[in-house]
Amino acid sequence: MKITEILEQAKDTVSIRRVFGEPIVQDGVTIIPVARVIGGGGGGGGKEGGEQAAEGSGGGFGFGVTAAGVFVVKDSEVRWQPAVDVNRIILGGQIVLVAALLTVRSIVRARARAARRR
Repeated sequence: MKITEILEQAKDTVSIRRVFGEPIVQDGVTIIPVARVIGGGGGGGGKEGGEQAAEGSGGGFGFGVTAAGVFVVKDSEVRWQPAVDVNRIILGGQIVLVAALLTVRSIVRARARAARRR
């Protein structure tokens, strides 16, 4: 596969169609899904002559998509409803808990040292 083909596929992959999904209409309510799209690419080249024929190539592409939320259109009003990432909330809670436990441990140790010095 040539680099130009990879870049053309990358262009098709990271497009507005990936950010805004097809609207869903039911009972007078329109829902438009929205995603966060992040992409990256690569490149390459080559073909230097000389005594030996040299060639080269390259490529690479990656992207990630996460749900951002939905636009809800009802009675000519548009409302944004963000997506909730439960895993991120749980991870944040765990980090706060570990920080709190380390702080409590430091306070208990400092008080124990102070009590021994008396």
